[in-house]
Amino acid sequence: MLKKEFLDRLETLSKRYETLERELSKPDVVADIKRYKTLSKELKELTEVYETYREYKRLLKEKRELKELLRSSEEELRQLAKEELEALENKLPQVEEKLKLLLIPKDPNESRNVILEIRAGAGGEEAALFAADLLRMYQKYAEENGWKFSILSANKTGLGGFKEVVALIEGEGAYSKLKYESGVHRVQRIPTTESGGRIHTSTVTVAVLPEVDEADVNINPGDLKIETFRASGAGGQYVNTTETAVRITHLPTGIVVSCQDERSQFQNKQKALKILYAKLKDFYEKKKREEIARERKEQVGTGERSEKIRTYNFPQNRITDHRINLTLYKLQDVLEGRLDEIVEALKNHEVERQLKSLEETA
Repeated sequence: MLKKEFLDRLETLSKRYETLERELSKPDVVADIKRYKTLSKELKELTEVYETYREYKRLLKEKRELKELLRSSEEELRQLAKEELEALENKLPQVEEKLKLLLIPKDPNESRNVILEIRAGAGGEEAALFAADLLRMYQKYAEENGWKFSILSANKTGLGGFKEVVALIEGEGAYSKLKYESGVHRVQRIPTTESGGRIHTSTVTVAVLPEVDEADVNINPGDLKIETFRASGAGGQYVNTTETAVRITHLPTGIVVSCQDERSQFQNKQKALKILYAKLKDFYEKKKREEIARERKEQVGTGERSEKIRTYNFPQNRITDHRINLTLYKLQDVLEGRLDEIVEALKNHEVERQLKSLEETA
């Protein structure tokens, strides 16, 4: 049996669903397209909770009726009721567990596309080369999931690595799966540039940001310093002849983004703004989390970018996710984009954590 606090929440959500149904049938609401869409979206989000809760109440009612039948004077009826009650009592815990999962607050960014930023950290050229390996891994993972993958900006090194690369990943479920990748990724291997055959340790920082629209972030145009400069590197006849590259600085935060991959200044500006919106939203949300944490006198939760989240050990073909103590001896498979086993383990761990939190606050 669910706790009273859970039942109260479910009852509130159920009443809200029925209210929305009534509202959406009113002519004035139907005529107001914006309001109709907003209410329809909310109704859709509550549908599964409402229907599951209705099933739960039906099962409880059926359970009471079967218990009444157990008092029957007819042996055959009592036996039938006993069998049905046994089956029902096996099903109830499953429905209760489903309701608990449905009560976990949904991440508002779940359905968004992803701005993926990969930066070489400690380790010089070896870190840059591993940044290229991770970029390829995420590109392969995107292909596995049928997502669109495109580079927004890149700062390459002479040996084919990346000091920094930013990509856009578009597709259903992209953020919900990739959000666990933010953090420091450590690699242990013998670099191709190492003649002595010694194992080196390098790091790469990965940031996964939900793509946002201009409307999601309040930006004063006067706070933006926009500069143009000549692109460098590969790019054909336009390189170093016209100022197509764009650098944008958000003066209040000091966040700087630049893009030079496109041959048009307008296209580079649009790409740079896309990255800036995502970075600003992340900056303000992180700041808000830190303020809440200070008020509660607690540390900001796990998953911050400064934390080492995973180690890729090439000599042992081993990959370890330190957040959940998961070790797999299939490093090459993972680098080929087969990340689902790790992603699902992280997702299940997060669900368990949230369920525990829900139980404690109920």
